Order: sequence, then C-alpha cells, then structure tokens
Amino acid sequence: QLPLVESGGNLVQPGGSLRLLCAAPGFTLDKYAIGWFRQAPGKEREGVSCISSTGGPTNYVDSVKGRFTIARDNANTVYLQMDSLKSEDTGIYYCAADLVGLYCELTSDDYDEWGQGTQVTVSS
Repeated sequence: QLPLVESGGNLVQPGGSLRLLCAAPGFTLDKYAIGWFRQAPGKEREGVSCISSTGGPTNYVDSVKGRFTIARDNANTVYLQMDSLKSEDTGIYYCAADLVGLYCELTSDDYDEWGQGTQVTVSS
C-alpha cells in the first residue's frame, strides 16, 4: 500500500546526533501526517514526534523537546533530526503514516502504515 522505509539508525555516544529519514519509494508523503515512534526492549511503543499534512503543525513528546526536530526535506522525505542524544533514547525507531487525518497526534492507533524500523543505540 505505502511501503515506508526508515534509514539513518546507528550506534552513537551520549551527546551525539543522528538524522533519521522516512520515505516511500514510488510515492509522495506530503499529503499524509507522518509520525515517528520508538520502542525499547521490554517497554511499550512511544510516540516521539509527528508532522501534519502540508501546512499543518508538528508535535513532540516532552522528553525530546529542544533536542529533536521533525521536518519535510521535500514531498518525498520526512526526517527526524536528533541532537544531544541520551541513553534513554535507545530503541527501534519507526515511521508511520496516517492515511485519514490531516493533523497528527502521538497516538499509534491513528496510523495506518508502518515501516520496519531502524535501530538507534546511544551508549558509551
């Protein structure tokens, strides 16, 4: 339907930075609200950030405000810039698309299509 693919995950030291990318080969993403979620071992999936359909607002979970930035590079790509990374940011990061709503929320049930995830590990 919408083959979302994440990239950019890596091993990084505390205080470092990573940029995650979300794309769907053969499709554009600008008409959809896009969310980033993460899941650490033994923990529930957590909404991190989202961007609404073109022209709409963004949202961030409190723990990443001031450190993470979500934006659209173009009609085809959404990125999550992660700065000042902490060990608690470790997890598998997923991008997801809401095919119905225009305005995004950090609630996983709102999203219809999911990528397979990219691993982010923050450790010294």
